[in-house]
Amino acid sequence: MQAQTIFYWLTGIIIVIFLIEKYLDWLNARHFNDSLPEVVADVYDAASYQKSQKYKTANYKFEQFTGFISLMAILAILWFKGFACLDQLVSRWTSSSFLQSLYFFGVLMVLSSILSLPFAYYRTFVIEEKFGFNQSTRKLFFTDQIKSLLISLVLGGVLLSAFIWFYQKTGTSFWIYAWGVFALFSIFINMFYTDLIVPLFNKLTPLPDGELKDKLKDLAQKTNYHLSKIYVIDGSKRSSKANAYFSGIGPNKKVVLYDTLIKDLTPAEITAVLAHEIGHYKRKHIIYQLILSLLTTGLMLYLLSLVIHSDLLAQALGVPAAKFHINIIAFALLFTPLSFMIGLLTNHVSRRFEYQADAFAKKYHNYEDLISGLKKLSRNSLSNLTPHPWYVWAHYSHPTLLQRIKALQDR
Repeated sequence: MQAQTIFYWLTGIIIVIFLIEKYLDWLNARHFNDSLPEVVADVYDAASYQKSQKYKTANYKFEQFTGFISLMAILAILWFKGFACLDQLVSRWTSSSFLQSLYFFGVLMVLSSILSLPFAYYRTFVIEEKFGFNQSTRKLFFTDQIKSLLISLVLGGVLLSAFIWFYQKTGTSFWIYAWGVFALFSIFINMFYTDLIVPLFNKLTPLPDGELKDKLKDLAQKTNYHLSKIYVIDGSKRSSKANAYFSGIGPNKKVVLYDTLIKDLTPAEITAVLAHEIGHYKRKHIIYQLILSLLTTGLMLYLLSLVIHSDLLAQALGVPAAKFHINIIAFALLFTPLSFMIGLLTNHVSRRFEYQADAFAKKYHNYEDLISGLKKLSRNSLSNLTPHPWYVWAHYSHPTLLQRIKALQDR
């Protein structure tokens, strides 16, 4: 096989995946104006449902535009040998292959952040602002962007440095050691994300005493769950949308409730949401998802090791001989269909876990509170209640509201 043939394969893969994604988007958009099924008909009144339709349409048009721009950008980079030009640039900065790879990905990350900034700004201060979700200031927005970039550069630089070092020391066996480093990093982030990363962006405060805390403690006792750390996060300073999540593993686990969740839901409904989250913990979903992530990452690293020395892959991007950073880019493009399939698998597993967590919540709490809470969350975020089944299959990590309610009622 010639390098030019691989180049055409890369281009074709990018275009085909783009067309599949846009077809799914189009199918989904065709259902925006469907009548609501009876089970969820009470989520919206006429005015709020019309508002949700406009919100869905605005996001759809914006995503079509940004998707097209992204496609044109990557195709232009490929056809005009952009990766090869960047490789030549970092090669002039240093003769060290180790530093060349670090500089290469560092520049890519910075450029990507700069180019995506106008689109993030538009989504926040035009779309989200128009529909009443945005609570962020421009100062906070740009501060968040800078912090996110710096954290990505630091953490990404540490991981990448380890990968490059193992590659230079062990050759194609590097994937085993890189996999080990990634596993340790993933476990560390799972355990300490709320302690180390979240405080850089948000303020966490212990849940104050009162009816809600008493209900949550009663639930914890009923489910035999050791609930010692419940925090409230000031999510309202960025968005009016509500959320809750578990963080940590073992003794370092925490429950984090958004202040918007406490504002929008009753104590009974929040208790039902927490019962769902405890269900994830009791059914070991966090552990299973971590294992699945590690297995899929190990597979991708192994496949990368098979082509990391391929001169043909490098030549397809305009570089004469294999280089660690160039071959990673070529591999990422070539195996995009595999990444797409892995995404389908992880979403399928995640949806099954959501059903199981709902069933656990129903066992230990009034499931009507969970249903009413889910309806409020959907209404307040203008959620799409009539998505196309194929779109759900491809993109949803949670079942639809209709599916979750039917499952709760059937059980």
